[in-house]
Amino acid sequence: MSIVALVAKWAIPVILFTVTLYAFIRRVNVYEAFIEGAHEGFGTAIKTIPFLVAMFVAISVFRASGAMELFTKLISPVTSLFGIPAEVIPLGIMRPLSGGGALGITAELIKTFGPDSFIGRLASTLQGSTDTTFFVLTLYFGSVGVTRYRYSVISGLSADITGFIASVIVCNIVFR
Repeated sequence: MSIVALVAKWAIPVILFTVTLYAFIRRVNVYEAFIEGAHEGFGTAIKTIPFLVAMFVAISVFRASGAMELFTKLISPVTSLFGIPAEVIPLGIMRPLSGGGALGITAELIKTFGPDSFIGRLASTLQGSTDTTFFVLTLYFGSVGVTRYRYSVISGLSADITGFIASVIVCNIVFR
């Protein structure tokens, strides 16, 4: 067994044992603390459900209405000038909104074009180079009650656009 596989297999059990041992030495009631934390986590999950439902409904309407396809057709003449295939534009749109939706688009692109195609490699690179900005803002900011997050949206989307552009540049240099 390789060292990496061994570390991966034992990392979490060792961390859990170490934390429990440390808490025991400090005379912390570990079980009670765990139950209290689980209770708080459940409360946080309940508070975030409305935000998540609203976001998923908006994404579904955007895709089902054909708005994404229309937007893709409108901007594809411009994006093709920069070496961005029209097929990956929906992924670039979906990635800041939904990790699951983006993963579905990536899987569809890989199934259609193959994992070793330029589009498959670009989709994979995009998937790993950008984040689910709106999901993160909805979940984390919603769970702690932050309502004014204008600059966070701008920062997150700027990072997503930068990741998208960098992915396109790197893939065009390395894979074409």
